[in-house]
Amino acid sequence: MAHALIGASLVWDKVLLQKRETKNLLSYVFWLGAISVFGLVLIPFGFKMPAWQQGLLGFTAGVLDLIASFFYYWALKAGEASDELAAMGGFSPVATALIALPLLKSPFGGSMTAFIIMTLGGFIMFFAEKQPLRKMLPKILIASAAFGMTNVLQKIVFNETNFVTGYVFFTFGTFAGSMALLAPPGWRKQIFAQSEEAPPRSKFWYMVNRFMAGVGSFLVVFAVSRASPTVVEAISGVRYVIIFLGAYGITLWRPQWFCEDFGRRALTLKAVATCLVVAGLVLFGLEGGKAGAGPS
Repeated sequence: MAHALIGASLVWDKVLLQKRETKNLLSYVFWLGAISVFGLVLIPFGFKMPAWQQGLLGFTAGVLDLIASFFYYWALKAGEASDELAAMGGFSPVATALIALPLLKSPFGGSMTAFIIMTLGGFIMFFAEKQPLRKMLPKILIASAAFGMTNVLQKIVFNETNFVTGYVFFTFGTFAGSMALLAPPGWRKQIFAQSEEAPPRSKFWYMVNRFMAGVGSFLVVFAVSRASPTVVEAISGVRYVIIFLGAYGITLWRPQWFCEDFGRRALTLKAVATCLVVAGLVLFGLEGGKAGAGPS
């Protein structure tokens, strides 16, 4: 459910990032982080001041999440939604696993086979078409590494404190990161100039989309608090299936929004990748992949 919501949101993000009034990446990411301040409304529902180490880790995870989002949306803005972001379905779970290995007790949540199958689906989705690797890989690798570190730091914090406390520090870090974007005068000018130029209709749909993405992100963070972050990231293959289907539908029925190239080879490989993601999910369910990833 969480990854499906985020996948649908990313397809709409692609539409918005093509429009002149909402295409400025700095402004787009700034408001993404600024809105996260609403996570502080959870404070009355179980927040307890943790040790400063856990608070700092949660805050750092929030800052890293905003950095990862910047490169994530940069990839989305620069290329085709179904191709650029599908790469994350392969690289991000691997990055999360590599970071989790020395830091978490059970990085694969007791379901390594399901993890491999779902991650393989993400890579096949990515290589379904010839990609300008030299151009896109730096953005994808940075975003994958930052998301992987974010997931692992979140899990470490959740292992030491409750969900509300960890989530509050996480959202505060994301909000603080967005405020830091205002420090350089040139960036500040871009952010507010672009925000003022955007018509009310564009602002409305941006906020609706951010709400949907926010719900999805909240559910992902909650899943990380309950299960292995590596498995949660591997299940993100679901969002890339949604992106693929959404991009294909828009190309067919609303090409004025954006148009992508879907040849026979790409369709076949992406169908295979979709089957692998579904198979991995089924296997994960059968193996009872609820095993958490405790601290080492």
